[in-house]
Amino acid sequence: MEKLSIKNELLSNPYPGRGIIIGRSKDGKKAVTAYFIMGRSENSRNRVFVEDGEGIRTQAFDPAKLEDPSLIIYAPVRVLGNKTIVTNGDQTDTIYDGMDKQQTFEQSLRIREFEPDPPNFTPRISGIMHVENGQYSYAMSILKSANGDPAACNRYTFAYSNAIAGEGRFIHTYARNENPLPSFEGEPKWVDIPDMDIDAFTNEIWTSLNEDNKVSLFVRYIDIETGKYESRIVNKNK
Repeated sequence: MEKLSIKNELLSNPYPGRGIIIGRSKDGKKAVTAYFIMGRSENSRNRVFVEDGEGIRTQAFDPAKLEDPSLIIYAPVRVLGNKTIVTNGDQTDTIYDGMDKQQTFEQSLRIREFEPDPPNFTPRISGIMHVENGQYSYAMSILKSANGDPAACNRYTFAYSNAIAGEGRFIHTYARNENPLPSFEGEPKWVDIPDMDIDAFTNEIWTSLNEDNKVSLFVRYIDIETGKYESRIVNKNK
């Protein structure tokens, strides 16, 4: 597998949909994650990220224009002890509740499927970061229709123990900008985590996302030794 540039991946795809990046900084000191949302409809574009405790949630930028909140209003990021959960939907809460009851990441998601939004049947993508006592591992999941057939749900979980400095994984909902939108294919992409501080990394992702379709971006760096973190939020709507 070829290690890819996050910047090039984003520049080459005008509509990857929603995306999760998880990895480790070049110096090995930080656990890194980014989550972005995009939109083609007015309802999808009418959103912002806001802080919510140790995580974030989406909310309508203009409440008067909010149509159907069911698949666009949720908490993409929540923290459970030394675990940070990042997802593209309300399965964040499903994972949080399941792991709080001693279920695994994979077990928690068994009661969920792809989104009920024909004809796209958008995949549910999720990530979990575990930082404890100077150790860092993470996992990612995708729940998707069977090649566009909603009669079956295909479930894939990818675990990365002892995360390697300077690299990460990138998963997004849509493979290409077509109609209907085809689901992400294969395992999460192996990507380079550039030698950048959080502000430079945030700027690189944001400026690489398609200007017409990007909506919001969240980035977090977690100190692997202390567990302390810093975060950035960028919203197109201001």
